[in-house]
Amino acid sequence: MKWVSTVTLMLLFSLPALGQTPDTTTLTKTGQVVPDFSVTTIEGKVVRIAELRGKIVLINFFATWCGPCMGEMPHVEKEIWLKMRSEHLVVLAIGREHSTEELVKFNKEKGFTFLIAPDPKREVYRLFAKQFIPRNYLIGRDGKIIYQSMGYSEEEFGKLVELIRTQLKAGA
Repeated sequence: MKWVSTVTLMLLFSLPALGQTPDTTTLTKTGQVVPDFSVTTIEGKVVRIAELRGKIVLINFFATWCGPCMGEMPHVEKEIWLKMRSEHLVVLAIGREHSTEELVKFNKEKGFTFLIAPDPKREVYRLFAKQFIPRNYLIGRDGKIIYQSMGYSEEEFGKLVELIRTQLKAGA
């Protein structure tokens, strides 16, 4: 019986602490160059990530059925896009598994003014992650990922806002 207790304790202490489970769903790392992709926005504008070098780019992956995404997007609009909008900042929200038609209808109801593009087959999303939304990726002027997050919390969003503010000031 003693060996069972010893083995149990060894197993418990060898497991990662709660909340520190390694993330196997994120395919990118901070410091790496953002994966190359292009999307067509709901307005018909083609956006090529490679052509955005020299700008700060926030990529937000979302879905219209995702509660945390719908909680986060109004904050993206009000606290990032409307407060920090400039020629040096691009906010691109990519609707995972959504068509252009779905996103046009969605945005007529919501009224977001940043760029929104569909990714109906997860072609862009799968360059960044395997699962889970919302996800944010902040791309520096050099085209490298400087921040990435999964899920939505006010605390984490606050960090993102401050980082964008800092990045914009650094290039001013």
